[in-house]
Formats: sequence, structure tokens, C-alpha cells
Amino acid sequence: MALGALFGSLWFVSLALTPYLISQAVDRGLGPRNLSALLPWVAAVLILGVAGAGLGIMRHRSMTKLRLKAALLTADLVMTHATRLGSALPRRVTAGEVVTIGISDVWTIGRAMNVGGVGVAATRACLVVATLLFRTSPPLAVVVLIGVPVFALIVGPLLGRTQRAGARYRQAQGELNARLVDVLGGLRILNGLGGKETHLRRYEGQSARVRELGYRVGRPAGWIGALGDGLPLVFLGVVTWLAARLTAAGSLTVGELIAVYGYTAMLVIPVNVLIFCGFDITHGLVAARRVTEFLRLPVDDPSGVSPPEEPAVLHDPVSGVSAAPGRFTALVADNPSDAVAVIDRLGRYGVSPATWGSLLLSDIAQPSVRSRILVAENDAALFAGSLREIVAGRDEPDDDRVRAAIGVAVAGDIAADLSRPVDWGGRNLSGGQRQRLRLARALHADPEMLLAVEPTSAVDAHTEAAIAERLVAARAGRGTLVATTSPVLLARAGEVVYLVGGQVAGCGTHAELLAGSPGYRALVTRVFDAADAADSFEGDR
Repeated sequence: MALGALFGSLWFVSLALTPYLISQAVDRGLGPRNLSALLPWVAAVLILGVAGAGLGIMRHRSMTKLRLKAALLTADLVMTHATRLGSALPRRVTAGEVVTIGISDVWTIGRAMNVGGVGVAATRACLVVATLLFRTSPPLAVVVLIGVPVFALIVGPLLGRTQRAGARYRQAQGELNARLVDVLGGLRILNGLGGKETHLRRYEGQSARVRELGYRVGRPAGWIGALGDGLPLVFLGVVTWLAARLTAAGSLTVGELIAVYGYTAMLVIPVNVLIFCGFDITHGLVAARRVTEFLRLPVDDPSGVSPPEEPAVLHDPVSGVSAAPGRFTALVADNPSDAVAVIDRLGRYGVSPATWGSLLLSDIAQPSVRSRILVAENDAALFAGSLREIVAGRDEPDDDRVRAAIGVAVAGDIAADLSRPVDWGGRNLSGGQRQRLRLARALHADPEMLLAVEPTSAVDAHTEAAIAERLVAARAGRGTLVATTSPVLLARAGEVVYLVGGQVAGCGTHAELLAGSPGYRALVTRVFDAADAADSFEGDR
């Protein structure tokens, strides 16, 4: 930024000094027809012109570097913070907002950084021109010093309107991108449900509203552009007219008239730059607020105390749920979101009173928690790569271990070739295949405590029964808590915890709860009947 301001200032000074040198060449060389006096001034103009060209190149290079560096550093900050947020990211901000920041806001911020370089240089140029004019004609210098603030008074309100309209437009733009990301992510489902046209109409309606907001930004922005190009030229005409009258009256020489015209014509450039700097910083402030709001999203502190040395019970005081080491526990809730909230608390996603043994889970160092407790979500991301790499996750792929995890997840139909490529998000797989691939990845990690959310909701009854049998056997001796309403998983669980209103309403085996809890029996029976009807429908098809 300092280099941009330096080169920009020197470049503007070279432009401002050129009319002075020309005026001296006219008055001392051309006027008296003195060739020996003319040649040095002509040489000075040539030298200054070459120097100005070099300074202009360096100014442009430094400002381009500044814009790119500011944008990319901002993008790095956003990406780093998104990585630190991890799986908490989608819980706190939409994917559309992150996309808008990455493809729009960072570049807007980079452009606004021009103000620190070329904006400072333009301000200095105005002062230099005013000084040169004062040496030539104090009245003209006063006109210049008055004219620049007048521009600010005219353009200032427009900049304020642009910023307010830009803030509303940016908010709507983020929401529109969020809808776009959601539609693209669920396009396959929409194809099956026949909802593409409905979502298309909704997107078109929301897009039209964003377009209207864009017009509200464009109207004052258009006036700013017109004034930025037009006002300096009006100013140039006024000053030239005054200078011509002073020359006709004998107060200025011909050379000084040429100098005044050159000073004023050159002044058009920094004044125009200052107007558009105001425009850039107006949009930059809107973008910067969105970025800083994102960067203020709280990140879990990774530091903390050491975890229990031996496997210990995970307990959630909010609900009363406990997950014991070495036990396969199933979690059933009348409201599925309550079960997910329990999993989040026991997985240390956010500050909560959950405990691990005798220690508060949120006080334990996050890396230690992540290395021993794994939360396997039903919609966890699948990255692009070979099947082998996806299942192995952070570990080096071992084919035997990968095939064992795939076998437990009953995913052999997609694992004949471990080098099979998988698209990002598993787009080239069916919903059931993606779910089993996620389960295989979690099983390959072999955590001390596995917390899973509905790991079999997208598979048929036959596959679900096979997964339940193999999963319980594979996790023998390790702690497992599965949020599910699957009867086959519930029947094989060592303990079932029943939640009502987010609180434990009953514990026991599946058979005990069926016999002793009417609410549990009604919930499981209803889910089972719905699943059975869906399977019958698939068979009829």
C-alpha cells in the first residue's frame, strides 16, 4: 500500500509538473524565439515524460498486486476460519453465504484497498496542483480549493444511498445463493419428487427481487459514474474560462495560461480517482462487514485438559443420556432433532455441560476428543477420490482394513474395485450407497466411541438387518451410540434410551420398552409401519 501511494504520488507529481515545464518553454523559449533556452525545457519535458511513464507502470503494478494480495489474504482468512469451524460451519452460516464471500466479497475488498494507495496519491496531487496554481494565480487556486469539496458534497449523499442499498442487495444475494446451493445439492431428490419446476419458480421470483435491489444500487452508482466523468470536465471549463479572461486582461502570460489549463486538465484525473475511490470503499465496507461477521463466528477452543486415560462414560446432563464404553446404545426420540442435539453435545460441538468420565467435555482438548470420539452424521460430506481413499479417511489406505469396513457396512455392491472414482458429494452413487459409504468410513476410523445418526435410514429392510447384525459384532468392546428408530437396530442394542421432549423417559432393552412404554411402542410401531409401507411400494414398482 505504501509503495502504491509512493509511486502514485510521484506519477501524479510528474503529470502536474509537465504543464509548468511547458509554460517555461513557451515563455522563455518560444516567446522570445530563444532556441538555446527552449531546448533545455524541451529536454526536461521529455525526461519527465519518460519518468512519468515508468512511474505509471510501477503504480499500476503495485496497485494490482495490492488488490490481488488483499483479496487472496481475505480468502485465506475465510478458508482458514471455515476449516476451524469444521462441522459447526453449516450450523452457523449457509453455504450460499460462504460462496458469495468467496466469489464476490473478497474481490470487492481488494478493490477497496485502492483507497490506501492511489486514493492517498490523488489527495496529494490535488494539494500539489493547488500549490502550483497559487504560485501562478491565487484566485484560481482558491477556485480549485473550493471546487474539490463541492464535488464531495454532491457525490457524498449518493455514496450513502449506494452503501445502504448495497447492504440490502448483498443480504439478498447471499440468500439467493443459499437457495441455489440447496437446489443444486438436492437436484436428484427433486427429480424424483417432481419438484424441479416449483423450486425453479421460487428461485426466479427471488432472483427478480434481487434484481430490483440491484437496480436500486445501480441508480446512485450510475449517477456517481456520470458525475465522476462529468463534474471534473465542467470544473476544467470554468477554470480555463477564468484563466483566459485573466490572460486577456494581462494578468497571466500565454505560458501561464497553458500551465493553468494543464494543471486543471491533469486535476481531472485525481478528482475522478477520488470519486471512484469513494464508490469502491462504499461497496468495500458492505463486503467487509459480511466477511467480519463470518470471521466473528465463534470457534471451539482446541486447547484444554487431557482426556480420561481409559474409556469412560459420556453423559449429557441436559437430556440425561449416557453412552457407556463397550456398550451398543440406541437413542430413540419423539422429536428426531432432540436426538441430533444430544449427539452434538456428546460430540463436543459447541459448549455444553456434557461430561466424559469426571471431566467436563468442553474443557478437554478438542484434538483429544476428535481422536477418540467420532460423530458420524447422516449427511456428512463425501469428498471426491477413489473409493479406497474415501473409506480410509485420514489414514493411509490398507485394502484389507478398507474391505473389512465395507463388509460391515454391506457396501460390497460398490466396492468390487477399490480404485473406483467417487464424485464430490457421491453424486455418482445412490442415496443408500452414499449412506453405507459414510458408515464404512466411520467404521474404518474405529473410534473409541462412535456416535451415529440414522446410519441405515436410506437402505432396504434386508440390507438394514445385515448391517445391524454386522455393526453390533464389529463394535463389540467399543462404545457406540446410535440415534435411530430402526426396529432391527433397536432389537440388537444392549440398551435403548427413549427421549420425550428432549428428556430421558425410559431405558431398557427394546423388548422391555415395547412392553412397558406405550409411547415408545406407538413411536416404533408407527415408524415400522411407515417403513414397511415404503418397502411394499418399492416392491410394487
